[in-house]
Amino acid sequence: MPRITRGLAFAHLMYQVIARKYRPQSFADVVNQEHVKTTLENAIAQNRIAHGYIFSGQRGTGKTTVARILARCLNCVNGPTSHPCDACASCREIAAGGSVDVIEIDAASNRGINEMRELRENVRYQPARDRYKVFIIDEAHQITNEAFNALLKTIEEPPAWAVFVLCTTEAHKIPATIASRCQHFSFRSVDFEELMARIAWICGQEGIQADAEALSVLAQAGEGSVRDSLSALDQAIACCGDTLRAADVRALLGAFSLDSLERVSQALVEGSPARMLEVVDELERNGHNLQHFSRELARYFRNLIVARIAGGGTRLIAASEAERQKLARIAAQFSEEDLTRYLQLALDLFRDLQSSLQPRFHLELGLLRMVQAGRLVSIEVALAGLGGPSGRGGDVATARGGGVATGRGGDVATGRGGEGARGRAGDVATGRAGDETRTPAPSTQNPEPSSWREKLHAKLMELGMPFTADAVEHSEVVEANGELQFTTPKDLSISMQADEINQAVRQIVGKPLKIKITIGDVGVQEKVPAPAAQADDVSHRALAHPEVRRFRDLLGGEVRTIRNLKE
Repeated sequence: MPRITRGLAFAHLMYQVIARKYRPQSFADVVNQEHVKTTLENAIAQNRIAHGYIFSGQRGTGKTTVARILARCLNCVNGPTSHPCDACASCREIAAGGSVDVIEIDAASNRGINEMRELRENVRYQPARDRYKVFIIDEAHQITNEAFNALLKTIEEPPAWAVFVLCTTEAHKIPATIASRCQHFSFRSVDFEELMARIAWICGQEGIQADAEALSVLAQAGEGSVRDSLSALDQAIACCGDTLRAADVRALLGAFSLDSLERVSQALVEGSPARMLEVVDELERNGHNLQHFSRELARYFRNLIVARIAGGGTRLIAASEAERQKLARIAAQFSEEDLTRYLQLALDLFRDLQSSLQPRFHLELGLLRMVQAGRLVSIEVALAGLGGPSGRGGDVATARGGGVATGRGGDVATGRGGEGARGRAGDVATGRAGDETRTPAPSTQNPEPSSWREKLHAKLMELGMPFTADAVEHSEVVEANGELQFTTPKDLSISMQADEINQAVRQIVGKPLKIKITIGDVGVQEKVPAPAAQADDVSHRALAHPEVRRFRDLLGGEVRTIRNLKE
């Protein structure tokens, strides 16, 4: 007798984790998953109960829980009903996991053909007491193909009292022959705000005080999984007692605060490699996991991109309201292109750290690459620097929120400061800044026919249309009755763009003219040069082109091959 008493006392003292203690017992208690709950409730109310269901979704979203609730709804003494009584023997036994007519099978350890044959034999017998015999198969994707084939006919035509519920995190591994015989419900990851509300409610039930930031950390730890977040809550209560503070919870879970991650973005704003190395040194001295830091860093840059695009009020960021607003302020210091580049580098860094024997070296290298990437300018800015009147790129100035630096002779320098984005059209100044004010007013009189070709060629080159200019130069131009008639060689016809020619004409005479282009032989080119002479002429014209000269002056090097793109 004393031995029994000690056993009962021991059983009474056993602790039940929060995830099991507050496991939903009805559809109304299930967080999120409205599409699943509504469909099942309507099916029960209309007595349209299927013989097979597939519940799929990420871990901890309620698949097995909803399967048990469905079993209680079907076998309640008042059922089938969408609101089980919680008082009858069937409801209590299913909730406790001891019902003889609700069979839960772990497919991870019962995945073979022999186990499925036993299940098939078990299906033949009617329920011992309840209305339905419910088979809940967890981790169903681990069942072998042979075992699925053995189960196929049973799932297709089971007895009237049998209901199968297959729960899986990898629905694509369920054979199509099985999936086509079942109703498929996809469980979604739980919304961040709803998850925070659930954790706050449980803390109130348990008498735990937790601020909004601590709840946010716990919700983030679950990544959309209720069970993972409640497991983190259990761990935090065991560590911190009745009062949960964000700093303590982060330290326990190995999470990183927004302030610590902001040091990386601040080093990028300043373009300081030394600050980056200091960040790594502090992580190493405090014993932080560098792989975990790189993962959090990738998440941080993802949130910055979202905040930059959608603003601080978006629900796309799993964080508290204060954290979202702070992310928006940080993101305003970067352009979308910068943040996209940083995110890609952070993802590459996380991948490299998975197999690195020297994680500190890899982390330092990855962060230094981010600093170097922040010094890059867009191709538009670089090309704008080639358009200066000096022929060596002019002056290019790029601004980041008001900080301006100027580079001459084709050098591009970037300035960093407050809010803004590098590489935008408004941040670039070139040596052509005053060209429009110096351009004389267009003449209202048409040029002489003999000078049309020269004037159009010069204006097209000025407007940056070299291909059309080259075609005009080798065409015959005649003006007649307000119409410009062009006779163009066949090999240059593709470059003759009437809209570009008219744009140049408007700037020359102040009004558009009708353009007529004819493909044919050009009198001035009757003497066709020999192939070698023709190639020399093409090379000469290409190297004499003003834009080519600018590139050669700026970049140096040697032109080895010239290819005619129209051939």
